[in-house]
Amino acid sequence: MASHSDTLVVFFGATAGANGGKLGSDEREIILLVWQIVDLHEKKVGKLQRRLVKPDTLELTDQSKEETGLSVDDLYKAEPLDKVLQQFQQSVSVELKALGRSSYTLCVDGPLIIRQALHPEASKKNLVLPECFYSFVDVRKEFHTCCPNAGQVQDLTLPSMLEYVCIPELPLSEQVMGLKEVRSMVLLSLHILAEPYNHRFSCFEAVKYKLESGACSKTEPVDSETVIRARGLPWQSSDQDIARFFKGLNIAKGGVALCLNAQGRRNGEALVRFINQEHRDLALERHKHHMGSRYIEVSIRTSNEVAQFLSKENQVIIRMRGLPFTASPQDVLTFLGADSPVTDASDGLLFVKYPDGRPTGDAFVLFSCEEYALNALKKHKQILGKRYIELFRSTAAEVQQVLNRYMSTPLIATLPSSSMVPMPVLATSPYLTTGSTRDCVRLRGLPYTAAIEDILEFMGEHTIDIKPHGVHMVLNQQGRPSGDAFIQMRSADRAFMVAQKCHKKMMKDRYVEVFQCSTEEMSFVLMGGTLNRSGLSPPPCKLPCLAPPAYAAFPSPAMLSEAALYQPPLLATPRTPQPPHSPHPTHTLAYYPPQHHPAQFYMNMNMNYTAYYPSPPVSPSTMSYFASPPGSVALAAQQPHAQGHIASPMMPQHGALVRMQGLPYNAGVKDILSFFQGYQYSPEDYSSMVQMSQGQTRSLIQPKEWLCL
Repeated sequence: MASHSDTLVVFFGATAGANGGKLGSDEREIILLVWQIVDLHEKKVGKLQRRLVKPDTLELTDQSKEETGLSVDDLYKAEPLDKVLQQFQQSVSVELKALGRSSYTLCVDGPLIIRQALHPEASKKNLVLPECFYSFVDVRKEFHTCCPNAGQVQDLTLPSMLEYVCIPELPLSEQVMGLKEVRSMVLLSLHILAEPYNHRFSCFEAVKYKLESGACSKTEPVDSETVIRARGLPWQSSDQDIARFFKGLNIAKGGVALCLNAQGRRNGEALVRFINQEHRDLALERHKHHMGSRYIEVSIRTSNEVAQFLSKENQVIIRMRGLPFTASPQDVLTFLGADSPVTDASDGLLFVKYPDGRPTGDAFVLFSCEEYALNALKKHKQILGKRYIELFRSTAAEVQQVLNRYMSTPLIATLPSSSMVPMPVLATSPYLTTGSTRDCVRLRGLPYTAAIEDILEFMGEHTIDIKPHGVHMVLNQQGRPSGDAFIQMRSADRAFMVAQKCHKKMMKDRYVEVFQCSTEEMSFVLMGGTLNRSGLSPPPCKLPCLAPPAYAAFPSPAMLSEAALYQPPLLATPRTPQPPHSPHPTHTLAYYPPQHHPAQFYMNMNMNYTAYYPSPPVSPSTMSYFASPPGSVALAAQQPHAQGHIASPMMPQHGALVRMQGLPYNAGVKDILSFFQGYQYSPEDYSSMVQMSQGQTRSLIQPKEWLCL
């Protein structure tokens, strides 16, 4: 395009669904286009053109009918979008020729009609848009450049801009949707072009034709406020397909990263980086838009905001529920008042939002002391705006549960889906401290109306032994109390005492069961899993499907045997070591605390492999069971040889372990020995046991030749 300064074509559009600030957010088709030419040199205007557009789906929302004044019958005889765009080009070309001009630029009230409506719809219908739709000026940004004191760009509206420059309101005859907006933009443009403003249109915006391929340099800074996560993509989707889904928005060069699973295959997710935050925010409006027959979830990546909020120590947390969706941090601070100051002002507020950024009406507030929190609780069910606000005591665990429910990506870390790791050092959750020490109690069967105050009253004299902020309510999928709670005590002895004295004690009209447990189990349940008599069950649709632990290679010269990769809740007691002169040295299981072994083995306390894979069973005739000390692992160690030399700690061919799954329930030792007929072993060199566990049967055997089962 030769020049952008000759002519403006003021352009407006409406859809069959949402319009105004939500234009294009519901994927509804365009049903109305209005335009008018403005000669920037002669300050003349052309004919006002209005065209109805026939959508493929002849349906209008009630809101659209009310705002546009159109009905399905009005659209039935209209032309489809491609025909109307041809009429647009022909009409503008004729008028330009009459004015003696050679080029023009579209002028719109906000970018939504171009970026969120026209380009996405044309992409879905495989229409080639004219070149003029790849460049435009936004009258709001131009006005802000001309009159910076009028307010922020996002706060400007056509009525407010007209009022600021003292342009009278349009007559009722021009209050028809489309005509009103175009006439207002034309008047506003002519006004700022004249004295005393003498404005020159210069803020031209571009729409990229296609995605630029390329790689990001390690030194190139990446603004986290420009990145979104897209989930639910078809497996065969490419970066160009994703760019087409976001057509109209400018993606940064090489800004599409397809996510892979542990096997190196695409997992239906992608990270997309846009050129600025404005385009990122527009991309969030395409949450649950369709790519083919599938809807795509678009969300902001988990930011540091939550981590910073929960990292503030010794704070009392209050949850606010029922906030107006338009409530700002200042509105909340004003509502709470001077007698309950929030820690770090607005930084002590955490608003809960949907993946697309819309507010849920929930927020969490930090207070530095109990007095401030009590003052805030006195405002329970007081009015903010037109709504009454509920205030409750809360905990860090509840913050995580609520945010996990609304966010596409869980906040609490989980184990990676791959079981092959070069060094099994797995990070624990940054929010909840976990461990295997049984210094917690679980309360089951609480009344659904029970609050933290009721639990403290229920605990009675044992309340003094609760850790600060150690009461954690378990919520169900709807975010309501589930009847369960976990309490962190100062020691395992205190937890045992509470479980003994408070078990089946009455709270209101119900008796409550109290069990001793560990913080590991507590964290697992708070993630959405279940804890029952059958053990731990994984959270539904929250965790990856775990494969059985593999035999990982450690960089240390000393290698752990395959038995070390099982983390049993119960470990076998070692048999009495045979003397060095024994003709048949055997392999025994022994404890090796991680700090005493060169290859340290850490487990993520948010997850426990033993919940899915119990410890390898052993012969009941030679071994008994007892609880394992914290952090211990089972090693299959060689006994000293007859010559007195210690066997190499490397995994031996002799005495390797074989794990069997899927045995018949009635299988006995003889059946197992018969199965291995033809392989070399002696009765002293194996230990086997059949174990029934949740419908699975396993066996551990030590033949002299290694088998791959």
